[in-house]
Amino acid sequence: MEETIVMRCEALFIGGSAGSLDVLLKVFPDLKTDISFPIVIIVHRKRGTDSLLSDLLASRTSLKVKEAEEKEPLQNGWVYVAPADYHLLVEQTRTLSLDYSEKVNYSRPSIDVSFQTAAEVYRDKLVCVLLSGSNADGVEGLQVTKEHGGIAVVQRPDTAQVPYMPAQGAERVDIDAQLSPAEMAAFINGLNPED
Repeated sequence: MEETIVMRCEALFIGGSAGSLDVLLKVFPDLKTDISFPIVIIVHRKRGTDSLLSDLLASRTSLKVKEAEEKEPLQNGWVYVAPADYHLLVEQTRTLSLDYSEKVNYSRPSIDVSFQTAAEVYRDKLVCVLLSGSNADGVEGLQVTKEHGGIAVVQRPDTAQVPYMPAQGAERVDIDAQLSPAEMAAFINGLNPED
């Protein structure tokens, strides 16, 4: 069943690991072209695959997609992809920062790091979505999102190629919605509704 959440969204962060790329490739073609917030993608991937993910996503959407860069301001209607092997942080000025500190949950980029820093900046205007994956990276980030009044969403575990990550989110966080890939585009398109 599709769940509707009406709220003002100033940033959407989507994190995932194994199996999440398939979800993104299903969702992106159905996103509307006039989205009025930035979308940030944090996917666990191997070093040396730098531009492949952003190129692949760009081929599936009319939105502007790019690899995130140091000190880059987040702009509405753009999709930013966390570079391989760097943590992606959000500064209070709503700019991006790249960090090469140690891995978190065996991962760099870490979904937790991105969700947590985004929550401190966007607070109750942040939406975080956790997709398919094989570890619990992102769960603490969802908790921090909720603590700051934001919206926490997970992929419905029974629709995930690797259900562990969204299942941990659903189990350990008071999430707002569990969505199948087929429901995600409508959910994202409905964020930041017109008054």
